[in-house]
Amino acid sequence: MSTEPEPASKDATDAVDTGPETPGTAEASAPGAAGPAEGSAPDAAGPETAAEPDAAADAGAASEVRPDEPAGQGSDAGDGAEAAAQVSEAEAELAAQRAERERIERRKAEKQGPIDAGGKLSGTAADLLAAVRAVESGEKPAAPVFGAPEPARRPAPEPVRRARPEAATPPAGPVGPAGPAPETVQSVRRVLAEGGAPEALAPQTAALLGEGAADALRADPWQLLRVGGVRPEQADGFARALLGAECGPDDERRGRAVTVWLLEQAALAGHTALELPRLTATLAQRGVPDPDAAVQSTLAEGEALAFQDALEESGARPERAAGGAEGTDAEGGEGEEGEERPVRVLIGLERYALAEESLADGLARLVNSAPKQDGSAADWEQAAASAPGSAADLIRAVAGHGLVLHTGGEASLAEPAALLRAAHALGLRAWAAAPGPLGRDRFAALLGAPTADSASPGQAAPAVVTVTGLLTGAEGPGRDADGALDLDLLVVLDAPQLDVEAGALLAESLPDGARLVLAGDPAVLWSVGPGRVFADLLAARVCPQVASRLPDPGPLGELVSGIGIGELGQVEAPGKEIVIVPVRDAGEAVHRTVQLVADSVPRAIGVPAEETQVITPGHGGAAGTRALNAALKERLNPGPGRFGGFDPGDRVVHSPAPGRVLPGRVVTADADGLHLSCAGGTVVVPKDRVEGSVRHGWALTAHQALGGRWPAVVVVLPGDAVQALSRPWIYTAFGRAARHLSVVHGVEQALPRAVAEVPAKPRTTRLPVLLTPQVPVTD
Repeated sequence: MSTEPEPASKDATDAVDTGPETPGTAEASAPGAAGPAEGSAPDAAGPETAAEPDAAADAGAASEVRPDEPAGQGSDAGDGAEAAAQVSEAEAELAAQRAERERIERRKAEKQGPIDAGGKLSGTAADLLAAVRAVESGEKPAAPVFGAPEPARRPAPEPVRRARPEAATPPAGPVGPAGPAPETVQSVRRVLAEGGAPEALAPQTAALLGEGAADALRADPWQLLRVGGVRPEQADGFARALLGAECGPDDERRGRAVTVWLLEQAALAGHTALELPRLTATLAQRGVPDPDAAVQSTLAEGEALAFQDALEESGARPERAAGGAEGTDAEGGEGEEGEERPVRVLIGLERYALAEESLADGLARLVNSAPKQDGSAADWEQAAASAPGSAADLIRAVAGHGLVLHTGGEASLAEPAALLRAAHALGLRAWAAAPGPLGRDRFAALLGAPTADSASPGQAAPAVVTVTGLLTGAEGPGRDADGALDLDLLVVLDAPQLDVEAGALLAESLPDGARLVLAGDPAVLWSVGPGRVFADLLAARVCPQVASRLPDPGPLGELVSGIGIGELGQVEAPGKEIVIVPVRDAGEAVHRTVQLVADSVPRAIGVPAEETQVITPGHGGAAGTRALNAALKERLNPGPGRFGGFDPGDRVVHSPAPGRVLPGRVVTADADGLHLSCAGGTVVVPKDRVEGSVRHGWALTAHQALGGRWPAVVVVLPGDAVQALSRPWIYTAFGRAARHLSVVHGVEQALPRAVAEVPAKPRTTRLPVLLTPQVPVTD
């Protein structure tokens, strides 16, 4: 690999440098080589600011929170409120998903009867069940039922990430939600002003709490904690202003609110539940005097569910005790021979608990049922015999199984493409779905299939869709008379991006006898939402797994493959496929990035600026997406920014709902709003929603770039990004480059250290435990 030879010219971008420079060497021959020390002063929020996630545009960055830090909120306090107002942009999509989720819950209620749980339990798990049953029968539970919390290994720091904004339930019909009544909003605004809270929170608070929102706030001021972006200390101040002397840290209402808030923060970090000792320890750190009582009260009010999961194979499905978050108990029930069986007690929110159980049920149905006899065994074998390498293994596995996992890098996408062609030849209604439009369009180009925006009149329906479009009916085959997807085979690409809710909707939507293939690279970043569906299924070994034998080619393939196994080695790049640009501070990083995108890469590599993507660890900081996009706009598309800072031709990302990102460009602006070209279609963003849901898109985070691949990629690693680096992040960012990768390197030895020593942060999930009793483990 080579080092960028051109000295940085002094131009207007030098003004971006806001900190003193520290002298250092200017030589580097590999991404892991020692480079100059980062000398610029970080943002006031500290190093985490560089990796700060955006609630609307990059909710997935919250998944990088450490497992013992279930709470988090970004330093940009305005973003949470901004994102909250944007959810209505995706009303039809959210309404359809909500309706489907309600259908799933009704199906589960019909299938499941009362559970006689806990007959063989002892210790804390048995006490927990007894307490919940006492509450259900109207009696006062014995207290305390929980033991003293285990000491935390280290104090949890103040949260640095925002809560995902909540939104009012949209109606199922075509008419958008009317929103809370003006008089309701006004009454809430008066209560907020009385308590010293921002009156701008009134519409969202009224939507969350309903018609009696003002009275609900007066009765329980900590309900304000349900609003996205509000932190416990802010809710405490609001409560003190309203309640006066009646307000205290031991208030039962506060304990419940903080418990639910911590569970929401855990979900943002990727957990579907929290272990009980961790939850109680974190409650104590949050100033809750009696964490056990707070958890017990939360369970009694039905605001959370509790589960006990056997830590060893027991032959029986784990039982739901009540509530839902994650916890561990050293004691447990008795096995068949009378020995104690260790269990863990988990506490979690009903939303994610039901989704994970529905996902387990749907996957078990696929694994345990025989797929439809579409084509004879001889036809499938002939199709496999004509396919090269591991593509033949994939076709044979799909021929006889309802669920198959396929793993591999970028080159391995040729194998699901071969499977789809074979399935079409056999007469199957086969479709591929990707989590976002970047992955959809990338695979459609490989498959040679049209997408919804490129199909000509009279052309056959496209075979590649987005997961959201498939579930809502906006793309794909639609649904049959029973409400199931009208297909025989579904290949889900970029499967690590699936969270438990999307996974549950897909699994429950498949008809009996259908085949499901989950394909993806297990080394990339996990999903934005809670869960680790693909990784859990790989670990559970309940279905066939086909590992691709196709390596990614060239120096870039060699570099990324090494990162995937924890090695950052020297790679020969005679064609300048990999270039390292050492920098001393964040200001120089911004300056060199603009120079690379606008000049060096187009001239030396032949890739124009519009086909080059910049990737950086976070939105904030002196070299985050905000700073980089401002500098890139000034160079590539300068303009007055008359409409919310945007001009025609600006490269943008649009977030119609938290965690969903649509890349596009600004077309024009008028009285109706900002007109964007996104994913082949036109989107009009109303003026009052532009600031919160549209950002410039020359620079993205790695989560935003997931599913995409560009001819040239510039990865920016400023010194304040060290804490955000991990092997999956580096693997994902570097792997977005198809022809050329430039690394603007300011993290010194933190880069090879992250590759070698910082794997994916663990997530607590229940999917493997839920699957084990239903599906036999395969070899």
